[in-house]
Amino acid sequence: MKRLVLAWVATAVAATGAAVAVLALLGTGLTGDSGHVLSPAEVRAALNTATQRATGTPADDATPAPGTPSQTAQGKLLRTPGGTVIASCEGDLVTLRSWSPAQNYSVDHVEPGPARRAKVEFEPEEGVDVELEIACSDGLPVAGFGS
Repeated sequence: MKRLVLAWVATAVAATGAAVAVLALLGTGLTGDSGHVLSPAEVRAALNTATQRATGTPADDATPAPGTPSQTAQGKLLRTPGGTVIASCEGDLVTLRSWSPAQNYSVDHVEPGPARRAKVEFEPEEGVDVELEIACSDGLPVAGFGS
């Protein structure tokens, strides 16, 4: 009986040691986090990189001001406090390719085109709606804020 208990203890210790060694190799430790907390600048840089990959925009450190367009392969990326829109022009007709509300906003109304003017309205949980009206000027989408 004593040998059985010793064998069980030896097996438990070996299994625990092996598990700790594997976790150490994976770099997560027993608690599951690496212990590295990102600074606000590191978070912004990571989000900027992820956004650039998702939209195909070239890398730059500055985030455009709200309503400022950024060129993408499928059109222009238009950013507002309420969300983002990708729009493109064919002649004088604008088409909304995609739209995505910002956090704590939802999409209330969309007129995607193709038309002379396209619209999207972002509605916050609380506060004033953000209505974006887009038209084409010289073959490029131009945004204006509606009322």
